[in-house]
Amino acid sequence: MATETITNKQKPAKVTERISGSEAVVRCLIAEDTKIIYGYPGGAIMPVYDELYKYQDKIHHVLTRHEQGATHSAQGFARISGKVGVCIATSGPGATNLITGIADAQIDSTPMVCITGQVFSKLLGSDAFQETDIVGISTPVTKWNCQVTKASQIPAAIAKAFYIAKSGRPGPVLVDITKDAQQEMFDFSYEKCTKIRSYNPIPKTDISSVEEAAKLINAAKKPLVVWGQGVVLSEAEEAFKAVIEKAGIPAAWTILGASAIPTSHPLNVGMVGMHGNYAPNVLTNDCDVLIAIGMRFDDRVTGSLNTYAKQAKIIHFEIDPAEIDKNVKTDVAVLGDAKASLELLLPMLDEKTHPEWRQKFADLYAIEYEKVIKDDIHPTKEGLTMGEVVYQINIQSKGNAAIVSDVGQHQMIACRYAEFNKTKSNITSGGLGTMGFGLPAAIGAKMAAPEREVVSISGDGGYQMTIQELGTIFQQKAAVKIVVLNNDFLGMVRQWQQLFFDKRYASTEMVNPNFVAIAEGYYIKARKVTKREDLADAVKEMMESKEAYFLEVCVEKEGNVFPMIPTGASVSDIRLE
Repeated sequence: MATETITNKQKPAKVTERISGSEAVVRCLIAEDTKIIYGYPGGAIMPVYDELYKYQDKIHHVLTRHEQGATHSAQGFARISGKVGVCIATSGPGATNLITGIADAQIDSTPMVCITGQVFSKLLGSDAFQETDIVGISTPVTKWNCQVTKASQIPAAIAKAFYIAKSGRPGPVLVDITKDAQQEMFDFSYEKCTKIRSYNPIPKTDISSVEEAAKLINAAKKPLVVWGQGVVLSEAEEAFKAVIEKAGIPAAWTILGASAIPTSHPLNVGMVGMHGNYAPNVLTNDCDVLIAIGMRFDDRVTGSLNTYAKQAKIIHFEIDPAEIDKNVKTDVAVLGDAKASLELLLPMLDEKTHPEWRQKFADLYAIEYEKVIKDDIHPTKEGLTMGEVVYQINIQSKGNAAIVSDVGQHQMIACRYAEFNKTKSNITSGGLGTMGFGLPAAIGAKMAAPEREVVSISGDGGYQMTIQELGTIFQQKAAVKIVVLNNDFLGMVRQWQQLFFDKRYASTEMVNPNFVAIAEGYYIKARKVTKREDLADAVKEMMESKEAYFLEVCVEKEGNVFPMIPTGASVSDIRLE
């Protein structure tokens, strides 16, 4: 009797190609559909740059003027495109200069892959020239990181990096590659990562928790939604809009959630938090059900936790289990992707309008308009205000521009008054509050969405932290519109000194350079406005420009941002003046 050999079904053999580790890095990026990377060359990453030179037709490398600028540009790219931003740097100071941007991306859930060169593996731990333990340094501020010492490890490391950066709650990852690994030859093949053992980026949604949330919402007399960036990151904008419209729920946003629905939407009741709108802050402590969607109850949103929404049932829609009950105790937690969870919730909701409850928001808005908003955007006093500049930008952009703000008073004014018709239009540093973010982030945003108007709004302090990136704008011919609201102060710190330190302006007054001359030195068209009658024409000229344009507006020196919730105060103790 003939015997039959039974064999396991074999997977087809991988097709490999013998290449260097440095070429593998570039080929991996191409396989992940990376078209633009931001970086700065140096000794330990030079082999990769040599390969980038050979692949210029497939990947465009943007030479920033500082490695921090590379991270912020990658962040701006990611925030407006929804894709992974990529930056690259050498070892030592090159790598450590990435840390601020990495930390910013971590707390603001921005997907970013950072690749750093490292000294030869035989020199690790010897304090070699430009050696730093970047894996150890970056561990607290990355979603994941690793060090590669052999060329054969490169494909798996980069595949894993892209998967972790984008999946679940996004964040930055860092891959550190020794120089010998870059130079070593090996048999290359690439396979995208789709799963990692023990890593569950999107928790399975418990349908019973959605049902419980729906019951609370349907029974509510005074429901309030507070949404954050999770709505944008999960591309849940349409599902979110359908939910609040069906249930008739007023909805307020954190600064990173802004633009998920249009500013003009009748259920959009404004911004919550320290400099948020009067109505949603006060009524947080009056609602009977608070529905938090894709936000993390940051201290700048909640004020004193001892008094925050104690009367309300709390429903929290969240993808990251670590955020549940971290700051605010929830009654119902709905874990999972926001879009999927909201789509499950929608058919369970009753159709309601809550007219009396919504009228409370309108009444409080009217108070805020009279006491704050009117004088901010239609001032009669002599000095120019930041609010009227943003108002003029709204007129010219018709709410279609992407606004990239730095950190400070101008940031709060931009978030409060900018009008948004499109999602992914408010790009700013939220959790870390990084001065210097705005200008380089605007470069990345413009390169990711060249068809959109991108307006960078900075103060005179933060602008000078990354002013060198004007060189990147000039070299790349990036048509970014740059607005500096100049009050000759570190404005937000000065405001606190005025209100809480008896006007002791310690080291906050700025002696500034000729900003127009500096911009013109980079061959960027520039203009300065000091009078109200020139403002509208200057903003119009800037917005109509097909090239980069710099506009300095000299605003009142001691203007303050109100409303304001003092640190540690209750949201209902918000000050209008």
